[in-house]
Amino acid sequence: MSHTLGVRQAQKQKTRQALLDAALGLLEEQSLSSLGLREVTRMVGIAPTAFYRHFRDLGELGVALVEEALGSLHVMVRAILAEQAAAEERIDRTVAVVERHVREHPAHVRFVARERHGGVRAVRLAIAAELERFATEVAAALKTQPVSEGWTDDDVRMLAELYVDRLVTTAAELLDAEDTAALAAAAEAAEGPEGGGADAGSGGDGAPATVERQRERVVRVARQQLRLISIGRRHWRE
Repeated sequence: MSHTLGVRQAQKQKTRQALLDAALGLLEEQSLSSLGLREVTRMVGIAPTAFYRHFRDLGELGVALVEEALGSLHVMVRAILAEQAAAEERIDRTVAVVERHVREHPAHVRFVARERHGGVRAVRLAIAAELERFATEVAAALKTQPVSEGWTDDDVRMLAELYVDRLVTTAAELLDAEDTAALAAAAEAAEGPEGGGADAGSGGDGAPATVERQRERVVRVARQQLRLISIGRRHWRE
């Protein structure tokens, strides 16, 4: 009996993840408020009524996507900030983590960026709660650093929110660079080898090179801004 229950539970979890993955794919081109439940279940190959064995509604599914999108990022950034390395090293590693997260999970980042101010209240609140928790975790890590000695909890919290806001903005800007890459690649493919574009005679690698430069610019600006915050932190007096 226990084996049978284990198999059923594993199958239920597999179906639940398939629903999340299908919804995330569909949300590449539309908002959650316009997504139809039948669209999701059709992609997974289950009856619409079976959806409710896993989620109360699409809003609850969206909340689960928020947790997928931001949960692992919390852990990685908090671990870096808790280290006693030099400030610049922590900044460089934190920005690198965000850049890698966007490269590896662009659909999740796009979903959060779109739904942060979207039409589904439960998801808006979930994103706000995740960012609030993120700021709390960052504040706890910053509080342990010697430079925070003498700071009030409110000041540390304010600093944490500055860091989180900058990281969220950086993720969105990196995503814009990724989207630019996709659009440029599509335009280049449409032109074909005889399209006569600016890079027609240069091996067709102009668009990717341009996008890589955009990514590098976003990363460079993010590092500079976080360093500026770090410098201000050392001289802050309430």
